[in-house]
Parts: sequence; structure tokens; C-alpha cells
Amino acid sequence: MVAAVAALPDSVLVRILTLLPLKERLRAASVCRRWHRLALDREVWRDVDVSPHRLSSRSLWHLLRRRFQPSMRSLRLRGTLRSALKPRLLSPALLAALGKRCPELHRLCLVETDLRFIPYGSIPASLTVLELSCCEIPSAWFSAALPHLRHLVIRDVPAFSDRHLLNVSSWSRLKTLSVFGAYRLTDAGICQAAPRLEELECLRLCQCGIGDSAAGSIGRYMERLRILEIGEDHALTEAGLNSLGSLRSLEMLSLNLYRTVSPSAVIALCRALPGLRSLQLHGVRFEDGIMDEIQADFPFCSFSEAP
Repeated sequence: MVAAVAALPDSVLVRILTLLPLKERLRAASVCRRWHRLALDREVWRDVDVSPHRLSSRSLWHLLRRRFQPSMRSLRLRGTLRSALKPRLLSPALLAALGKRCPELHRLCLVETDLRFIPYGSIPASLTVLELSCCEIPSAWFSAALPHLRHLVIRDVPAFSDRHLLNVSSWSRLKTLSVFGAYRLTDAGICQAAPRLEELECLRLCQCGIGDSAAGSIGRYMERLRILEIGEDHALTEAGLNSLGSLRSLEMLSLNLYRTVSPSAVIALCRALPGLRSLQLHGVRFEDGIMDEIQADFPFCSFSEAP
């Protein structure tokens, strides 16, 4: 078995190493000189996920200096929440060193990380994708521009509010905005930000305060949307649904309807969207024949229904 592995070409071993968890990659470097060389190959460290581990700041500094490669494209980290009395994982100095060491870093995913003492301007300027999951952020975040940021994902960040969305919309040219579980984001905030989010192509709002006014602003200003998802905990009625008919470029629509919208309103909306190719409806079960009617009218549109 050992001989068979040793006989594999370098390109195959490098591919195997990229699939290993972090600890196994580090262990592989101590097997022999050949594996040490391969374990430091730029391809092995192109996409790095250390979120399964609770790293200390010291360990992260060590990885940054000894393992991370200039070619690294994506990094996923897990920090510690409410870390006022604990050493924090991230610091402005570490983020500055990360940006310098990894100039090709395009995607940064932070999970359960206390960012209250991190200035937003410390985030590496090379990022095109920023994902925050279960993080703590200060009120002043997103107040400065990340020149290349095009995709922002906010998941279960309770502090994310109307002010944050307005900060994002004031300078960014986002293509994708996904917000999940932000109860401080309101209908009014979405209405204020919508005129400056006209370049959006994908919008996902789940467990957010969206109603008819927000839907009207989305339909009025976000004409380039190709993907729209409105999840649970909204206050959308048929009037708001009708306003989405102006999204002529829309290709995929996902709605959690509860029982606030009639099947006829859904059919009318589909007829107003010539490019629609995927329709997903959740939270409602149509009567017999309604689903057949939709599929007959829109044969090129996939349809899914959930109770």
C-alpha cells in the first residue's frame, strides 16, 4: 500500500492533499521530504478551511507565517464570541498581515467571530466575497469601501441593521446580497437602500422584516435581479407580490407564501416574468389542478411545492 502511494505522481498526491482536513495536511508534511514539499504546494493551500478547529491567535499567526501561501484564494475561520475576557482570534495587525501575505485572497468566511474591536477597514481589500455567520459586529461596520467586494452573505448576525445595509449600499456595487436571520433589518431600511443596490443580480432575504413597501422598492430599482428568494417571517401580501412583476430579468424565484397569497396571484406574477425558469413555493399547498395549470402555462419553468 505504501509503495503504491509512493508511486503516484506529484500531481495526484497534491490533489489528495487538497482534500484532507487541516490537521492531516500538517501531518503529511512530516512524512518525508517529498511529502513536505508537496504539502507546501500552492495548490494545497489555495482554499483553506480551519473552521472545524478553535484556533488561538498564536496558532493562526503561525499558520499565516509558515503555511499560508500567496496564492490562497479562500479562507474560513471560526473565532470565539463574547471574547472580552479571552484572547481574540483576529486583530487589525493579523488582518493586515493576511492581506499582505495573501494578495490573491478573494473569499473570507468568518464564523462565530467577535468583530466588535476590528475596524472594517482592516478587512483585506482584495476580497470579492465576505461571509459572516453568527458573528458580532459594531454599529460602524461597512462604513468604508472594499473596492472589489461583490458578494456579501450575512447569516444569523443579530446586530446587522438598517444602518449596516445603508452603509453597504452607499459605496458598493454588490452583485449578491444574502441576509438570513437579521431581525433588525426592516421594511423601511430596505426601501432606503434599494435605489443604491441597482446592480444586484441575486437577493436573498430570509427571516427579515420585508413587506409590501420593500417588495415595491425591489421591483422598482433592482431591475437586474436574476435570483430572488424571500423566506419566512415576511409580511408580503398580493399587492407586494404584484410589484415584483417588473423584474423582467428574473430567472429564479423562491417564495415562502404562508397563506397570504392566492394561487391566481402567483400565476399572474409568473406571466409577467418572461425569463423565469425556476419557481419554488414554500409554506402553502395548492388545491388539485393549480399546480398543473402553472406547469401547463410555463413548461420551461421547474416547480417545487412544500407544505
